Amino acid sequence: MFLSLRSIELVGFKSFGKKTELIFGSPIVSVVGPNGSGKSNVAEAFRFVLGEQSMKSMRSKKGEDLIWGGSPALARMNRAGVKVVFDNSKRLLDIDFKEVSVERVVHRDGLNEYLLNGSQVRLKDVIRLLAGANIGGSGYQIISQGEADRILNASPRERREMVEDALGLKLYQHKKAESERKLEETGVNIDKTKSLRRELAPHINFLRTQVEKIEKARELKEDLAAKLSDYLAREHAWITQEDARLTDEVRAHESELKKLMTSVAEARGKRGTASDTAIQELRGKLSGREGKLAEARRESERLARELGRAEGALEATNVTVEQIVPVPHVRQFARDIEASLSDAERRDDMSAVRNVIAEVRGRIKSFIDGLAGMAPETNEEVRRQVETLSGSLERVQKEESALAGELEELRKKIAEVRESGFAAERDLIELESTVREAQGKLGSVQSARANIALARQRFEEEVREGIALVGAAIHAWEKSEIPQGALSEERSVQEKRRRDIERLKIKIEESGLGNGDQIVTEFKQTKERDEFLAKELMDLEKSAASLKDIIAELEKTIDVRFHEGLKLINEALNNFFAKLFGGGDAKLTVEQPRRKMPKDSLDMDDEGEEGGDLPAGRQEWDEGEELYAGLSISVSLPRKKIKGLEVLSGGERALTSIALIFSMTQVNPPPFLILDETDAALDEANSKRYADMIRELGAKSQLIVITHNRATMAAAGELYGVTMGQDGVSKLLSVKLEEAEKVAK
Repeated sequence: MFLSLRSIELVGFKSFGKKTELIFGSPIVSVVGPNGSGKSNVAEAFRFVLGEQSMKSMRSKKGEDLIWGGSPALARMNRAGVKVVFDNSKRLLDIDFKEVSVERVVHRDGLNEYLLNGSQVRLKDVIRLLAGANIGGSGYQIISQGEADRILNASPRERREMVEDALGLKLYQHKKAESERKLEETGVNIDKTKSLRRELAPHINFLRTQVEKIEKARELKEDLAAKLSDYLAREHAWITQEDARLTDEVRAHESELKKLMTSVAEARGKRGTASDTAIQELRGKLSGREGKLAEARRESERLARELGRAEGALEATNVTVEQIVPVPHVRQFARDIEASLSDAERRDDMSAVRNVIAEVRGRIKSFIDGLAGMAPETNEEVRRQVETLSGSLERVQKEESALAGELEELRKKIAEVRESGFAAERDLIELESTVREAQGKLGSVQSARANIALARQRFEEEVREGIALVGAAIHAWEKSEIPQGALSEERSVQEKRRRDIERLKIKIEESGLGNGDQIVTEFKQTKERDEFLAKELMDLEKSAASLKDIIAELEKTIDVRFHEGLKLINEALNNFFAKLFGGGDAKLTVEQPRRKMPKDSLDMDDEGEEGGDLPAGRQEWDEGEELYAGLSISVSLPRKKIKGLEVLSGGERALTSIALIFSMTQVNPPPFLILDETDAALDEANSKRYADMIRELGAKSQLIVITHNRATMAAAGELYGVTMGQDGVSKLLSVKLEEAEKVAK
């Protein structure tokens, strides 16, 4: 037989304070030991690692109770862990590993960790993986101590859930629950979306009203743009024309005035004051020339006297240079100078050369000074002096003649200036009158130009206002042609256009919406959001409808498989029931649908309330809960007229529970089944029948049986003995009966 369960490892779990591993090598493994040794902790370890969340099912109140609490010999631990290993070579579990380990760890703070092949996962992931292989942490496949008749004591709804679990419908139930959760979330999202749309509706209506006002304002703006474009084109054409005309006039007047001013300047130069100034200047020049002439005449007389003396001296002087300077003395002086210079040439020291040169210079100066002091003027020197004085005298006489001519010319000019001054005065008066007239015309034209500048400034302000109101479309006037009649019409017509435009501007400003782009954009965005929400709502409604179809299909599948499986379970139940009781029959039947009981009432079971199919005190129903159809059990014992479960003895209830549990495993056999002292209430004869049934079940499912019964032990291929020493720690001893039997033979 294929064994899906390889081993389970317990570390710090309840009484297993030390690491303990159970390896399953036989289809039927029996766990035995005295009371209180920790046998049932093995079954609870399976519940724990497979995802059981009820602490009560594991005989604890909180997660900390599952952790080894310590003893004098072994300190307490801070965590408890259980790891179960599956053989997945035949892909029992929907995961691509040949061996799959599922581990759960609980810490003292209550935090749980789930690991799949060493990787941390969610509890949901573990439950879904195991549900695909018909494995669960609770239900029919793990029967804990004292829970053999749990299926009999369970409510019809709980009994149905256990049967559905046995039939492998848990995966469908998870899918249905997930679909219902998604449907609930979708319903919440639908409500939120509808709520958002309801919130958006008034805002959209408000924005739509604003947009309509904006559209009207835009129509006014379009009208304004057309009128303003025509007005600005006409105004610009007129301003340009007037400015050009006045500019030309200003230039003409300025040119004429410039010419007049030049003429006035010229006339002022000729008038009396100017002539007086010119006469004064000429007289000043005349006086200067007269002074220079007198000086020239005095110089001429001095030079004539000196020339006379020099000519007399020339006739009396016959001294030559040779007579003054002795030749031997000159020759000796020349030889000394030559010797000194030759000596300097032979020296390399520049300072020595400089000294020789300085000495030579001093000797030459002394020689010349000596000659000058004792030598009289020679006839050559006197002759040169006569020539120099003659040249100077001639030059002075020419200058005297020129100055006399200039004086005559200045006197003539003074007479001419006096005559022309009277005529220039008359011309100046006429020109000044013409200048004043020209300045008046220029001032008038410049005033007109100033008015044009103001008109241009107002035009630019109107353009800016137009841009603020109409936008860039205002620039259309720049590209348009000059309107007909713009340059020839009366200004009153243009003023009327301007007043019409001002009235339109006032209407647009009174609307208070400006350009409205922000409001239009907000309206579009809000409308798009509403359309998006409408689309989302449609998608959510489609999704909800699809989820409802999926739920309906799952419910249909669950219902079909449930009724088919229930039929097979009843067949197996009759078979096992007849074997255990030597006859008779038992049957599971579906009750009429009832509403789910309130949760508070359901919790009463957990407090130990016993009862049949309909416990007392549960008559209050929640009208909003869905309907369910539970399962009831009817039995018929041989040789007894017993139909109800209430009148069965303890042994009969145990046998009925065993028959029902075993029959549930036959339809959809689980990979393994854990039975914790389910045979405790059986006598010797029934124990043998129980052992035979264990062997029959072992052919389809792997069994871990916790028992005190020898017949049950004999049916196992491997025994694990659990003991507990003085340290309070559970320990294992293993015996492979199959191997022992072979050795014995």
